[in-house]
Amino acid sequence: MKKKGFLLFLGVLFVAFSSFGVHKFYVSIYQINFVPEKKMLQITSRIFMDDLNFVLEKKFKKRVNIGEPNESEEDVSMMKKYIEENFSIKINGKPKEIHFLSKEIDNNVVVCYFRITAISKITSIEIQNKVLLDLNSDQQNIIQTNINGKKKSLMFEGESFTEILKF
Repeated sequence: MKKKGFLLFLGVLFVAFSSFGVHKFYVSIYQINFVPEKKMLQITSRIFMDDLNFVLEKKFKKRVNIGEPNESEEDVSMMKKYIEENFSIKINGKPKEIHFLSKEIDNNVVVCYFRITAISKITSIEIQNKVLLDLNSDQQNIIQTNINGKKKSLMFEGESFTEILKF
């Protein structure tokens, strides 16, 4: 129970401080919801814009402007490629393709929307999230799930970036 309270506290801090230009903690938040009537997983990620641009510049060796007025289609393409390489989900032991839908900027946070379709039932979900873990040793990726009516929270940091939840 303490871990859930701590994760909730971190989530509130993330949202509260996301309106400031400078941050001293490194956290991103992912919400994963299973919608059985639509047979899909809906995924929302919230990542600090400056961290995302920095890691993309480091990986692709060029200036990236996600969330800035001079953002290009190439910038968005690099962002999608990076997330695709560092965030994956297996449903019932089978890898699933994550479809990028859109993104928006909320103050200095990049909010991305994804989905996985054609899911009739979930007995297990394996989540791998290495997004930004190569950027800063203090990075924490918090994942909140709502699957089959059960809410669970995970935290990925350092060398811990894969977790399996069973239902």
